Amino acid sequence: MTAALRIRAATPATATLAVERLGEREVVLATLEDGPRRGAMTSADGAVLVAAAQEAVDARLPLVLFLASSGADAAEGISSLAAWGQVARALSQCSGVVPVLAAVTGPAISGSALLVGLADHVVMTRDAYAFISGPVPVRVMTGVHVGVNELGGPAVHDRATGTASVVVDDRDAAVDALTELVSYLPRHADAAPALLPTSDPPDRSTPEASACIPEHSTGSYDVRDVMTAVSDDGHMMELRGGWAPNMVTALATIGGRPVGYVANQPLAIAGTLDIAASQKAARFVSFCDAFNLPIVTLVDTPGFYPGKDLEWRGMIRHGAQMAFAYARATVPRVAVVLRKSYGGAYIVMDSKSIGNDVYLAWPTAELAVMGASQAAEILHRRATPEERAERVVEYEERHLNPYEAADRGYVDAVIDPADTRRALADSLEVLATKRERLIARRHDNTPL
Repeated sequence: MTAALRIRAATPATATLAVERLGEREVVLATLEDGPRRGAMTSADGAVLVAAAQEAVDARLPLVLFLASSGADAAEGISSLAAWGQVARALSQCSGVVPVLAAVTGPAISGSALLVGLADHVVMTRDAYAFISGPVPVRVMTGVHVGVNELGGPAVHDRATGTASVVVDDRDAAVDALTELVSYLPRHADAAPALLPTSDPPDRSTPEASACIPEHSTGSYDVRDVMTAVSDDGHMMELRGGWAPNMVTALATIGGRPVGYVANQPLAIAGTLDIAASQKAARFVSFCDAFNLPIVTLVDTPGFYPGKDLEWRGMIRHGAQMAFAYARATVPRVAVVLRKSYGGAYIVMDSKSIGNDVYLAWPTAELAVMGASQAAEILHRRATPEERAERVVEYEERHLNPYEAADRGYVDAVIDPADTRRALADSLEVLATKRERLIARRHDNTPL
């Protein structure tokens, strides 16, 4: 990290503000760490953070925040609380205009934790923790004794809440992670991400992409093997990897062009969609759309995970988040069906009907309302077991392939898995000049 310009250096605040470089990218860097009372935010600190957000918007530069703060300064009273609100408003005004990235390097408590929640992506160090209400209020109100790490440590936010996009060992590693993350992003929403240098040919054959897929349709495999096979130099940056492991979200490049991956993960609950997976994908699709990152969707899912608990917790509403995010996305969108794509999950995983630009399928793809056994049970419920077994075979032969969908225009091409990287690179090149005319409105009302 190389300092370029310090701003508001003479103000009586612990928080600092500077325009610096992370790798090849210029950013607005704000810090609130290691101050009095464990980095408690004063009104002066709030003013610096507000100025940082305003500078990021005015200069059209990504905003990067390093935070270790115990929350609003109780010694200053209501003024520090008001300052927190002002910072929250300023960060909200950055949203969708410039990327907002945060690193939590210590405590992030109460209002400070909510500021972290406003960032597009969050990096946490191993000794950091974040929560709204700490162990003492939890004990007083609920009688439960809990430590800071169990309540809001990095493992909690990596696996249970999805707040942390990346967990690293220390502050230096956080700088490295943010440097890589920002390298994929444009300066602001009106710019395209810069092409990144690579010597990996865009037309490289990828036979290894399908080699990991088992012959049996119910066998599991790691979809990240497919993603690395088609990415430049076999490299990608997975985000929120610990949360909702049945969905993989990552940044990579194909032919030097930054892209966002969304992929079902058969290793976890067979790649079915549940509430967390829907939220994870919806948030990431929205982020990519805001900052002009083409979206590559890899599909292998038997559908939405069934269950009373999920339905009572709002599977409809959260599944709609994912459908909404894809339906409104205007960036280039390319999907590849690797194996299964059934029912409502077929629709929300960037189908043609929801606005996809290029929809590809491997010969192993199965696009259908449901699996053969389930279809036979519904369509031939009065048949004998032998007759039903025959119907299963007929259904598999007729419907569980990509060719019927291709005949109807729902699949643009059935491709050899070895040609996947070339097909993606060619599609992204053709779609590089894609533009859509947006409907005039104040803002949409996404299902939360």
